[in-house]
Amino acid sequence: MSEKENQRKPGMSRRKFLTYTIASTGGFLASGVLFPMIRFAVDPLLQKGADTKFVDVGPVEEFGKEPKSVEFRIKRKDGWYKPEEGEKATAWVQREGNEILALSPICKHLGCTVKWEGGGHQEQFYCPCHGGLYTKDGINVPGTPPNAPLDMYDYKVENGRLLLGAIKQRGGA
Repeated sequence: MSEKENQRKPGMSRRKFLTYTIASTGGFLASGVLFPMIRFAVDPLLQKGADTKFVDVGPVEEFGKEPKSVEFRIKRKDGWYKPEEGEKATAWVQREGNEILALSPICKHLGCTVKWEGGGHQEQFYCPCHGGLYTKDGINVPGTPPNAPLDMYDYKVENGRLLLGAIKQRGGA
């Protein structure tokens, strides 16, 4: 072989050019097909159910110093989910004078439902899943599994009736 044939021209070979071109075209076409499908699947999850309205849960006089469990229905659209009769919700409600505290019963550890004075614990909320404890005002007890206090419901009082709204998250303790 001559020296001229051994030396290759600088630049890209035809094979590499075709490989890159076909791969780029395929990637572009695939992204054009996949993007709408991913957007369709993810978009409802990104939209919060923030349109929660206040719901009447009873007369204010019905609640005292001991937490009382109340069940109610919230009509809201959250992602794809919007039941006709509304989404079932529960709150632990207590009143001391004019101060009302409405707590979510969902444990901040694994999402189990807390019970008032459950598991033999007096004056505390108890989570049966892993023995989590909260004080009467929903603050997590140090040394137990929950790492944050129970969430609270927004509330307002109108015409002597208690109305509960959206959940407000409280910071970790």
